Amino acid sequence: MELDPLLLSRIQFAFVVSFHAIFPVFTIGLASYIAVLEGLSLKTGDPVWEKLSRFWISVFAVVFGMGVVSGIVMSFQFGTNWSNFAQASANFLGPVLSYEVVTAFFLEAAFLGVLLFGRDKVPRGVHFFAAVMVAVGTFISSFWILSANSWMQTPAGVELQNGMFRVTDWGEAIFNPSFIYRFLHMGLASFLTGGFVVAGVSAYYLIRGRDVAANRRALSMTLWLLLFLSPAQLFIGDMHGLNTLEHQPTKVAAMEGNWERASGVPLLLFAWPDQDAQENHWEVGVPKLASFILTHEWDGEVPGVAEVPREEQPPVGIVFWSFRVMVGLGLLMIGFAFYGLWLRLRGRLYDARGFLQGLRLMTIAPFVAVLAGWFVTEVGRAPWVVYGVMSQAEGLTPSLSGGMALFTLIGYVLVYAVVFTAGMYYLTRIIQAGMSEETAAEPSGGRPKRPFSAAHTPFDETAESAR
Repeated sequence: MELDPLLLSRIQFAFVVSFHAIFPVFTIGLASYIAVLEGLSLKTGDPVWEKLSRFWISVFAVVFGMGVVSGIVMSFQFGTNWSNFAQASANFLGPVLSYEVVTAFFLEAAFLGVLLFGRDKVPRGVHFFAAVMVAVGTFISSFWILSANSWMQTPAGVELQNGMFRVTDWGEAIFNPSFIYRFLHMGLASFLTGGFVVAGVSAYYLIRGRDVAANRRALSMTLWLLLFLSPAQLFIGDMHGLNTLEHQPTKVAAMEGNWERASGVPLLLFAWPDQDAQENHWEVGVPKLASFILTHEWDGEVPGVAEVPREEQPPVGIVFWSFRVMVGLGLLMIGFAFYGLWLRLRGRLYDARGFLQGLRLMTIAPFVAVLAGWFVTEVGRAPWVVYGVMSQAEGLTPSLSGGMALFTLIGYVLVYAVVFTAGMYYLTRIIQAGMSEETAAEPSGGRPKRPFSAAHTPFDETAESAR
């Protein structure tokens, strides 16, 4: 069987990006939460806030380390698998990705060590400032990365000359038509992810009666956050959808499973898209609701996938179901947030065991929703690497063989399996240890040189005894 280097390269990039995406979306929200905890600790002097901060800094250290390791190889793929695209887009993507390193990564690197290991070595105000700078750095990083990705979705401010993108307007290129919606959408997703993880872990400890005072505070403040941000995400998502309808109508048609342009299109709750037949099977939907959501008119016109040639159509089934997974989990998050308010008003928030167990299970929900959203975004752009301008086949490395693409794909899967296993081992130890003074304290003896050493393990004990 002949191996298709284009298909394997697409699978490889999808795997690497999906694996990496779950870490920044968590650390962005968690870094801001830690900065809030540090601010409350500095202002009030209450040791409970410091206790919470120590614990979540340990979690942040491990997840941040996993994110850095998993993200390094993404840039290499542009050169190994997508060299034509890398060369063509170098005038824009090269500077943008460099700005991310200079303005965000250096900022995070400068203050991360102070945040992780400087609590008792620098003034408390400096430690709080370090927490704020790390949080700001994560947002600056997401700004540049999302600008680059949004440009690939809605290219602007460039001209294609002799196979090279020439920047004609940096403002238009960076702040391209879809950027602000994607940035807001991902920012809220990061806060929701951090909020549900904190709420789920706090619920886990409350069920077991561990560090009750601290975890009640953590659960209470995160549920207030989720109460406001989960409906806000629905509103921002609607605005993002309208923007996508304007600039990427075929993607929206795939999201809705709509094959022919029509008015009064139903919102399909269930269907089985058949790309070969260009139709759906077993449709179950709400009449005219898709038209109303997308155009705000009951008889509004919705584009169809079949309006473009088959070779320009995205894989409709993946986009269709990924969109429903994302929206379904988003509605579930809203339900949990409002049910938490109802329990709070009845004075049962910390005693409703079923709700607390549900929050534990919801810890994974935002990660799945983020991945589903990325599938909609990236798969829905297919077959374009730069939407409407450069196809994925045109961006592929010409000399790349199917065997080499398969070899690197297997290598990434194996390496990432090791990274994920090691990271989960550290995270499991941190969660099991809880917020006791011994485990929450920074490593003693010597100077830590790695973020994972913020999670005290037998490895650290062996290293300390050997010194």
